[in-house]
Amino acid sequence: MRRWLLPEHIEDILPAEARTLEQLRRSILDLFASHGYALVQPPLIEYAESLLSGTGKDLDLATFRLADRMSGRQLGIRADHTPQVARIDAHLLNREGVTRLAYCGSVLHTTPAGLTTTREPIQIGAELYGHAGLEADMEVIRLLSSALVVSGVGPVHLDVGHPGLYRALIAGATLEADDAETLFTAVQHKDAAAVLAFRAAIGEARATALVALTRLHGGLDVIGAARAALPPVPGVGEALDSLSRLASAVATTGVALSFDLAELGGFNYENGIVFAAFVAGCPDAIARGGRYDGVGRAFGRARAATGFTMDLREIAARVPPTPARGAILAPCVEDDALSAEVARLRAAGEVVIADLPGHGPARAELGCDRILDKQGGRWVAVPLKDA
Repeated sequence: MRRWLLPEHIEDILPAEARTLEQLRRSILDLFASHGYALVQPPLIEYAESLLSGTGKDLDLATFRLADRMSGRQLGIRADHTPQVARIDAHLLNREGVTRLAYCGSVLHTTPAGLTTTREPIQIGAELYGHAGLEADMEVIRLLSSALVVSGVGPVHLDVGHPGLYRALIAGATLEADDAETLFTAVQHKDAAAVLAFRAAIGEARATALVALTRLHGGLDVIGAARAALPPVPGVGEALDSLSRLASAVATTGVALSFDLAELGGFNYENGIVFAAFVAGCPDAIARGGRYDGVGRAFGRARAATGFTMDLREIAARVPPTPARGAILAPCVEDDALSAEVARLRAAGEVVIADLPGHGPARAELGCDRILDKQGGRWVAVPLKDA
């Protein structure tokens, strides 16, 4: 095996893709900043018990671990920014009221999400802490929609769920941890037969209600159908009311909306409205988010929280590449006037590349379309072919 081969589902990012990624990163973070979201940069690695505090088993399985030779403790490489940003809000900033935070950086997964996806996504996202009302959910949904418009991926379709329905329907049932996970997965996968296999453990009424939940997906009429199909146990009505209010608010944004009441979230720590964004030509969600109140409890403060995350590489793969700017070639000569003109051009935003001796045939690879030429005692940029 060649020693320079990379691990499976790990790839280099070459100049053309890197240029598009960086342009997207800047545009989206500028959008977040314009809405009051302050940028934070958590570390790539930290103690595993901190990294996984308040999260579900999915995130645990996705996280690489290694031993810290300095402390002897177990470290984890982050697989998701959300718990880290929650830690920053709860433990480091410790602000009263609403806090808005944004982030962008690589994460690492033990296994890829799909056959063609990377194990090193570049996550970019925003989180809002300190407000439990639907207004916060609406703010992050609008911000997500704006971010996808800014990125150029086109019209957004939002698929919405509410894990609170599942929790309300399963309340009072006693299950071992493995069985609870199996049942959760069965509902998430809409596997009615697997759900019914738990009738003896959770009771006929609960099993019937969960099977109904797996069939409740579609347009706005799903909410009315859910009110008729689901038992009026505590929590069900409140969750459906939230979804109904959300539908009314989203109707004014131009975002297409559908509901999937068996959608229970990504890493099993969501507890309110969850959503996934889809765009034309992409079979998988381009972004995911939702409410995850209480994750900060492990860090000393159980804060209301909602937000979303996107994989910048997935977005970049679905937008036109950012064209390289035409560069200016500068002769490699000692000349104070030339140096001054190069500095002026770079300060004005131009790309100026030194023409090192002996590389004339390779100039095209540098992306140069102009060259500095001395005319009438002044250095001026002229088309490269005319120099």
